[in-house]
Amino acid sequence: MKLASGGVAPLPEMFEAGVTVSLGTDSPISNNGMDLFQEMKFAALLHKSSRWDASVLPAQKALDLATVDAARALRVEDRLGSIEPGKAADLAVVDLRTPHATPYSRDNLIRHLVYACRGSDVRTTIVNGDVVVDGGVVKTVDERVVIERVQEIARELYGVAA
Repeated sequence: MKLASGGVAPLPEMFEAGVTVSLGTDSPISNNGMDLFQEMKFAALLHKSSRWDASVLPAQKALDLATVDAARALRVEDRLGSIEPGKAADLAVVDLRTPHATPYSRDNLIRHLVYACRGSDVRTTIVNGDVVVDGGVVKTVDERVVIERVQEIARELYGVAA
């Protein structure tokens, strides 16, 4: 949508034809935030709006596109994409006690994940059983150093001020 380089993918027809469809982000050039929660929300809302049909791409299907269907598209559904015995323990713990995600209940949890939550709501991330984000802080790299380096690279490439 940002680059206006396409239209709206005909997802209902693609699903009906058995096409493997998934959802992801590509790069900061065409997607500044790279927030998969926002991608789920935008995908669902765009399809509802373009079809004038609130039932198109329900929240559960948007979540599936980012999880089980993404694993299927990458042909790793035997190892990733869902929480099951024998699969990698890749989990995100999301804090729903934020103003934008309140109120919530078990009945609307998936809708809240898709329509209200943000990547910044992730408090803990576990990859293959190892905690890589704890309390919203990345444990595997020094974010401050990465951000500083990216700003340096941007200045070098584009003359962007810090």
